[in-house]
Amino acid sequence: MERTFIKDLKEKTGERVLVKGSVAVRRDQGKLVFFDLRDMTGTVQGVVLPQETEAMMIAKETKPECVVELEALVNKRPEKNVNTKVQNGDIELDIKAMHVLSFAQELPFELGTDVNLDTYLDYLPYTLRSEKARAIFKVQAEIAKAYRVHLNSERFTEFQAPKLIGDDAEGSGEVFEVNYLYGKTAHLATSPQLYKQIMVGVFERVFSIGNVFRAEKHATSRHLNEYTSMDAEMGFIEDHTTVMKTENRLMRAISKHLKETCSAEFALLGAEIPDVPEEIPSMKLREAQELIFQKTGKDKRQEPDLEPEDERWLCEWSKKERGSDFIFITHYPVSKRPFYTYEDENDPGYTKSFDLLFRGIEITTGGQRRHNYDNLVAGAKLKGLDPEKFSFYLQAFKYGLPPHGGWGMGLERLTARFLDLPNVKEATLFPRDINRIDVLLSTDKPDQLGS
Repeated sequence: MERTFIKDLKEKTGERVLVKGSVAVRRDQGKLVFFDLRDMTGTVQGVVLPQETEAMMIAKETKPECVVELEALVNKRPEKNVNTKVQNGDIELDIKAMHVLSFAQELPFELGTDVNLDTYLDYLPYTLRSEKARAIFKVQAEIAKAYRVHLNSERFTEFQAPKLIGDDAEGSGEVFEVNYLYGKTAHLATSPQLYKQIMVGVFERVFSIGNVFRAEKHATSRHLNEYTSMDAEMGFIEDHTTVMKTENRLMRAISKHLKETCSAEFALLGAEIPDVPEEIPSMKLREAQELIFQKTGKDKRQEPDLEPEDERWLCEWSKKERGSDFIFITHYPVSKRPFYTYEDENDPGYTKSFDLLFRGIEITTGGQRRHNYDNLVAGAKLKGLDPEKFSFYLQAFKYGLPPHGGWGMGLERLTARFLDLPNVKEATLFPRDINRIDVLLSTDKPDQLGS
């Protein structure tokens, strides 16, 4: 018999079916044993009746998270038992035969139980199966899908950037060093920046989705040492505003796609999908700092960057005064941006760069890049970098590149903001930070789960 997925069971009402999945819940009621079963498409309730002797023997040995296959009749529920609030609430499986494909050992706690974040992360192979976690990462998958689909529609070409690189594109020093072949030193990429600029000379418009690494010794709710960077770069721009308009359209497309595909997940998580305006509000850093000073009395006007509390305040202001969960902040000082960032010829000392803030946090950094070879070399020297270390990258500029710009954004941070999750680790499948890399933190005995 061919397997029937749970989402298709209604079409098989009155028929005998083969269902495969995991036991989510087992309930004993008198002589009956009820199961909630889940597979990749959803959940359904099944029941084993006393006369099904062989199935009943197996049912009584079956625990939550056991992996099973079963044969059952798909029956309509009596009218009084119909539950319109759940999937398949109007049908029930009358289980005739049952086979356990994999037994589950004793569980550390009931799936879906509220536990602290460290415990949740310690048991990720188990807790990721919860309804909440599956909803979070369904949303994340759809964000990545929408990102690809929209940029493809605007004639961007996807490419795969290397993760082992020569020198650090950001010049931050917060990089992981790797002993490479024959005594060479490599680094784990902090960004695909140099490679996507090279690829502008090939395809003109490109994007990349892949992991990047930051050797920052932090322990905050917004940082990770490894995350998924969604980057884009485009040629023949007028200036940084061309890039901002492109990202504006992208965010509108992502929001629209989430409304079409993930409304149930947002409802489950108690989050709201934002409406992205046709024109996201924008202001220069100095204008934002002046606004903060005028409205709050806090003087940040000499600071070269925004602090987290400033980002939160600006997003609250944007939502209240402009009706937007998003706001662009532009023109950061040359001293605060990487060597390849374009300096505004009409505003010396400040760059044609931007951050996109969303619900209290920066989710994107982008801007126009230096495209002239001599100007780019000067930018590297200004940062104290040796241009010879970037000679491979600089070839692209020796041989001509159009005016170009782009952005980088973190998929996990973007997911967390869409879903109003307080910690980016909740939106990260397998978080890597200063305290954690596939280890148990909440117990001294990692082997307590069994071998």
